[in-house]
Amino acid sequence: MTRPGAARRCGWAALAASAAFALLTVAVLHAHSGPLPGDAALHQWSLDHRPAVAVALSRAITATGTGVIPFAAVVAAGLSVGRTPGQRVTTAAGLALCLGAGQALRYAVMMLVARPRPALGDWATHASGWSFPSGHATTGAMTAGLLIAALLLRGPRLPRLAAILIGLWGAAVGLTRVHLGVHWFSDVLGGWLFATAWLALAACAYLRLTRDTAR
Repeated sequence: MTRPGAARRCGWAALAASAAFALLTVAVLHAHSGPLPGDAALHQWSLDHRPAVAVALSRAITATGTGVIPFAAVVAAGLSVGRTPGQRVTTAAGLALCLGAGQALRYAVMMLVARPRPALGDWATHASGWSFPSGHATTGAMTAGLLIAALLLRGPRLPRLAAILIGLWGAAVGLTRVHLGVHWFSDVLGGWLFATAWLALAACAYLRLTRDTAR
């Protein structure tokens, strides 16, 4: 596929994910920030399936979706891309900037929506701030997408197993937030949609900005 064609596809993907995220946000606001259909059932299922081992595993996974770890991962991936030290540093900085800017925009949306979390008594881990969209789900999905992008930048042949494992990790980070009782599933879905829109927009911009140099 040509770069202009890929850029158009990314643009359409960004538009579709943004529209889906907007519709979900409207639904959350229309529900007066309460649970959406399916949220309560999934929340109760999580409360009913919390053996100590599962909670410990969820806490371990959820810890990888916040703080320094996502940034360290994308910077390390970026430093593996490029022929010269300058190219590697530029790629690492670009991936980190994309992640940080996405987090900042998500935080602004979260503050505007101001959706309360599930009841505090249901929490099995620490959490802070409003609920929608989930920060862990957003960061996990964005980090996974950027890591896969770094693999693509290293060469046209994407290591399929690595991409699958990275994607599963990104999804697992979001799902642990439901299992630990600190988010509704719609919060996690919102995070995934937001991340998809942001990554598709970033990919579209990258492909358009670099198409001239690729000729």
